[in-house]
Amino acid sequence: MQISVQIESASGTPPPLDYRWDADTEILTATVREPAAGEKGTGLSGSVDVQGGDGSWLVFDVARGGIRGVEVAVWPELRTVGRLAPPAVAEFSRVVVPTDESPDAIAALEVDQPLVAETDEDERTIHFRIGAPRRTRTIRLASDLLLDVDARNRLAGVWLLNVPPLPGVA
Repeated sequence: MQISVQIESASGTPPPLDYRWDADTEILTATVREPAAGEKGTGLSGSVDVQGGDGSWLVFDVARGGIRGVEVAVWPELRTVGRLAPPAVAEFSRVVVPTDESPDAIAALEVDQPLVAETDEDERTIHFRIGAPRRTRTIRLASDLLLDVDARNRLAGVWLLNVPPLPGVA
């Protein structure tokens, strides 16, 4: 099963992204700051969990249909590549997880998909690929959060940019 999304145009400046590390568990949470007052959405509220075959977990936080953040709950093996650069073109958009249920449904969805993670040498840029490699376009959800979406509007990857170091690690 794949995660289907809807892409909605957005204007203005992408919202900031706040990172939080849990030093004990090495869980990384990236949260999109709340939209400006008056911006409303409808749809699913809850989580969309992607479980990799190696036991890794990415958890997407969804509020009123919009993806509001991502948590790396269990890390897949990180492959370090010399120079990892995000795509040069990333359109700023709102990404919505559609639901066939009531407009304000509360739910949790779990999807099993292979997860691959690459990082640069400084571990400041991290790219997670969800599922098989395929052609994608990149959406800027927040200042330092990009999503790869395939031609059928299915989530194919996540870019975390300017990731702060894990506390206590030199």
